[in-house]
Amino acid sequence: MKFKTINIGSLIRQRVEECGIEPERIGKFFKCNEEKIEEMYQSENMNTDILLKWSKLLQYDFFRIYTQHLILFAPQNVNHILHLNTDHSKMPEFRKSIYTKELIDFILEIIETGEKSMSDVINEYKIPKTTLHRWLYKYSNKQARP
Repeated sequence: MKFKTINIGSLIRQRVEECGIEPERIGKFFKCNEEKIEEMYQSENMNTDILLKWSKLLQYDFFRIYTQHLILFAPQNVNHILHLNTDHSKMPEFRKSIYTKELIDFILEIIETGEKSMSDVINEYKIPKTTLHRWLYKYSNKQARP
């Protein structure tokens, strides 16, 4: 999956098809007709309350897709975080980024195909050099990745 552009409606449709959930069940769950469901499938984005309902119905964390996008395309600046993390902020603190297997596979694939070099990945996506080396060691082609 490419994390740069997210079409959440098409991803939801894909998950519905994978799960084999009938449109009638979806309609009852959302209290709407099939036309409204089709509109949701066509949506590139949607309200978080609705996305949360889809996540519960399909037992899939659609928010994680957006998290992975943020990790790749808007990585946190460690120096900026250290400056902001004072007693003044009431926002929750996240100790470190969570990299999913899909994201790791995406990064390793662009390195293995030569689309980007390791230094390009480190600079563009702000992935620490040691983390990238660990991924290469752990998930390299020695172990056949699907």
